[in-house]
Order: sequence, then C-alpha cells, then structure tokens
Amino acid sequence: MRTVHTPEDPPAKGLYALLTASIAPRPIAWVSSVSADGVPNLAPYSFFTVACADPAILSVTSIGRKDTYRNVVETGEFVVNIGSESLMEVMNATSAPFAPEVDEFAATGLTAEASDAVSVPRVAEAPIAFECVRHDVIDLGTSVMMLGRVVSVAISDDVLAADGLPDFSALRPPSRLGRHQWGLAPRTRELPRPRK
Repeated sequence: MRTVHTPEDPPAKGLYALLTASIAPRPIAWVSSVSADGVPNLAPYSFFTVACADPAILSVTSIGRKDTYRNVVETGEFVVNIGSESLMEVMNATSAPFAPEVDEFAATGLTAEASDAVSVPRVAEAPIAFECVRHDVIDLGTSVMMLGRVVSVAISDDVLAADGLPDFSALRPPSRLGRHQWGLAPRTRELPRPRK
C-alpha cells in the first residue's frame, strides 16, 4: 500500500514539507553576502549541492527572493561557508527573518573575516569557505537557483587529513532533515566505486 500525492493533491502539510522530509539529509550552504549598500548578510540554505566540477560551480536555491538573492544579483559575489556541529545553534540563529539593514554577523556574534578573492567576508568560525562569483541566476517559479563559480577555497588545517582533503570525522558538518530537525554527522564506511 502506498499513499500517492500530486502537485494538485498534495499532503496536508504541503509538497514542500514532503520534499524536505523525504530528501534528507541535505548539506547546508551557510551563505555570506553583502548588499549594494555594504551591509553583510548571512543565512543557511539546505537546497545546496555541487553543480559542476570543472569549472567548480556550487548551486544554492532560495525559496523566495530573500536578501541573499538580492545581494548576489546586485554584487555578483557570495561565500558558501561550511559549518560544523558545534556551530549548529548559531547557524540556525542566522535563519531568523532579520531586516535587510541588519548585519547577521554582528547580530549573532560571529566574526566576519576578509576573504582572499571576493569582497564578501567569510565566517571565521566556519572550517571551510568557498568564495564564489555569480555564474548564473535561474528563476524556478517560487524559487531561484544561484550558481556560483568557486574562485578560492579557505580550509582550516584542523579539518584536513594527511591527503590534503577535509576529514569528514573532523569536519562533522550538520545537515537539515524534515520539520525542525537537524542531522548530526552520520557514521561512515569505506565503499570504493566499482571499476572495470
């Protein structure tokens, strides 16, 4: 037996709630941007992934046209910060509906650190920061997808493994699940991809 829903016949809590409760865990892009007037902005987005490897392009989707969207359109720059479990509370705090003139770094006690290649600050407390320039912005109805080409990556030595890549067990990135649930870093296992 299966319950079936369509866009015309969504579940009681709506299709968005069904999508976010089903497609999980979702990594979190903690996006910093700056308005045309110079006001820093910081907000978490769980509709986030790698869009292309070469050139390196990240995809962040905003439900609605929020401050981040406006800033990316106006300035063409943003930073995708990757948080850790220890930052979950403050990451969530930055999702509050702050007014556009409010600096979320200052409001939540975070440190705005100068980036290496863009004018937008990164989160000093975040172990990884992908500095991006706008590649494209795609209108998707009630949402908008922001594609950013990575121009620099800053990684804390504390999360690097011997091979120079982030060690998942040291990074411990949180994720978003359904409802008000956040996910802790899961257990992992090695499973090499089959080769011919």
